[in-house]
Amino acid sequence: MLVFEFKAYGKSAQLAAIDDAIRTAKFVRNSCIRLWMDVKGTGKNDLQKYCAVLAANFPFANELNSMARQASAERAWSSISRFYDNCKKGIPGLKGYPQFQKDCRSVEYKTSGWKLADNRKSITFSDKKGIGRLKLKGTRDLHFYQINQIKRVRLVKRADGVYVQFCIDVDRSEDIEPTGKTIGLDVGLKEYYTDSDGIMVENPKFLRIGEKVLKRSQRRISRRVKGSKNRGKARQILGKRHLKISRQRKDQAVKLARCVVQSNDLIAYEDLRIKNMVKNHCLAKSINDASWYQFRVWIEYFAKVFLRVTVAVNPQYTSQECSSCGVIVKKTLSTRTHVCKCGCVMDRDENAARIILSRGLGTVGHTGTFALDASNAWGDETSTQSGVILIEQVMS
Repeated sequence: MLVFEFKAYGKSAQLAAIDDAIRTAKFVRNSCIRLWMDVKGTGKNDLQKYCAVLAANFPFANELNSMARQASAERAWSSISRFYDNCKKGIPGLKGYPQFQKDCRSVEYKTSGWKLADNRKSITFSDKKGIGRLKLKGTRDLHFYQINQIKRVRLVKRADGVYVQFCIDVDRSEDIEPTGKTIGLDVGLKEYYTDSDGIMVENPKFLRIGEKVLKRSQRRISRRVKGSKNRGKARQILGKRHLKISRQRKDQAVKLARCVVQSNDLIAYEDLRIKNMVKNHCLAKSINDASWYQFRVWIEYFAKVFLRVTVAVNPQYTSQECSSCGVIVKKTLSTRTHVCKCGCVMDRDENAARIILSRGLGTVGHTGTFALDASNAWGDETSTQSGVILIEQVMS
């Protein structure tokens, strides 16, 4: 599934209609959550049928396309099924009980309620909300895909405007020559990552760099009167600042992940639990700024595209174990050089990256998947997805 995004342009009345459609989608989702809470044994089909009841009782809900209402019900069921899965898995702590949505920024259409122009430069929404025709501007070319391949169309509202996302049913894959190289990655706060070859990539620290501008924008909001137009303008400026930082993080993660995957046949990295790590209030901001999870997600995505092997290893003692003799050498976070009795002296992160690579190769070797045969080695079965236990995912 590919997602192409285009900037949408329209008149103020059309933008107001988009806001109304988003509010209606939020109403349908929250109503489905309420039905599930009140009526025991409510299933997915019951939520789909309840959309017709809402359309009959509320005129503003009837104005939204029927498939868009069903998509909102599917969102509600997605949160419910995730809660059920967490309970079955016995995840400690909060299980993610479905909550009512307060701030909704998107509405999703399925295969009806919209029509793409022949030149693929505009889209028309035909439901009763009155959105009408929106001009599209982007770098992607939709002429390569048929209309029936577009399964979802999503209107997303951001700080700098409205965007249209097209979800296209296509399996992306590219064949490239094997490199015969393997690599282990150790992510950090000082360096973005250090690989097993000793190469270090500097951490850009986008949030730290833009923090001064963010604080100034936040002070402007505090000086404005609540509910005034000037306060709304100041909030929009702050939102654009945060949006720029998030896009910088994504661009950094995509470029580095693509480069790493194309240059190596096997990529090993730590199976970190970021959710638990950010509980340390001293390091939470720096960890979120580094965006380790986003980097991992893109590595796994490009591994599927270029048919590479990715392995997530247990991070326990990767910073303490010696890559030369295997002895545990205890050290604090401030100790940046690994010094062992066997004579091994190297950077702490490089030593950890070598340990990660050796564990990754050991895991793949035991399961018999590490080979240069693309038919049995480079596939989805050998890629460890984020949040999945390694033993369950990496199979022969």
